[in-house]
Amino acid sequence: MIAIIDYDAGNLKSVEKALQHLGQECMITGKAEEILSADKVILPGVGSFGDAMSNIRRLGLEEVIKEVAAKGTPFLGICLGLQLLFESSDETPGVEGLGILKGKIVRIPDCEGLKIPHVGWNSLKLQNNGRLFAGLGEEPYVYFVHSYYLEAEDEQIVKATTDYSTCIHASVESGNVFACQFHPEKSSTVGLKILENFANIQGGDC
Repeated sequence: MIAIIDYDAGNLKSVEKALQHLGQECMITGKAEEILSADKVILPGVGSFGDAMSNIRRLGLEEVIKEVAAKGTPFLGICLGLQLLFESSDETPGVEGLGILKGKIVRIPDCEGLKIPHVGWNSLKLQNNGRLFAGLGEEPYVYFVHSYYLEAEDEQIVKATTDYSTCIHASVESGNVFACQFHPEKSSTVGLKILENFANIQGGDC
């Protein structure tokens, strides 16, 4: 069973639909006991970093998420879900993230001819043998919607980058924790393969 965490941040149904298309059993839930008992957990989300962290704390989910990560359950953050795993965001100064991984979220620099937010398809540059990208060709195309991006402290956890005004850390992997700035659930067959790869990871493999 894959638990999709509901913390009032949207983008839940599209993730659920993609997993169901792959034949995966999944549930949308904000209940601690269901999240903690799941085989895998996904933290999706769109919107503001500060609002999302406020919701997570209001719903009592911060320690639940940290416990899932600590006990080795495969965990995937998507878009805002990636950003929340890190320590802070320029979008909401003074608000602490989950701090499960080390790094900061910063605004995409202005660049003539490029619109912010970054909305659309970009190719990935794969590196460091990320398990989410097994079976995909070089420079797979995926779909982004964001104004802020990750600067990870440890380059070794970065498994994919993309170029949009700057070099964006687009996907990371550290032990059982995986995350994508892009939306695999909206990235056609490439995205479905990424979600399938995540669904096939076993807890003991992390």
